[in-house]
Amino acid sequence: MTINEYQKLAMTTLNPALDKKDVLINGVMGLCGESGEAIDIVKKHLAQGHELDREHLIKELGDIAWYLAEVATVLDVELEDVLIRNIEKLKARYPEGFSVEKSLNRTEE
Repeated sequence: MTINEYQKLAMTTLNPALDKKDVLINGVMGLCGESGEAIDIVKKHLAQGHELDREHLIKELGDIAWYLAEVATVLDVELEDVLIRNIEKLKARYPEGFSVEKSLNRTEE
């Protein structure tokens, strides 16, 4: 499955009663909420002695992907384009790969 196929399939479960504003709000709030659930799994592993619950973390990553697809959809952009733009930004920021120096002395695009 391609990332754009995922986006189309995932959005078949989008609530059709929501208008664009509500979809945007739901999407960004969902990204924050699911990211919080992911970090809680990692926190329990790193700070509380739990085994890393890999399967649970993978499920949360899927939920994050769903909300990312929702926000991209409401912005009328394909997920592939979002990812391409991110790679372009990273290549411009770190043309030879990551470096601490470039990270510390970063200029905004």
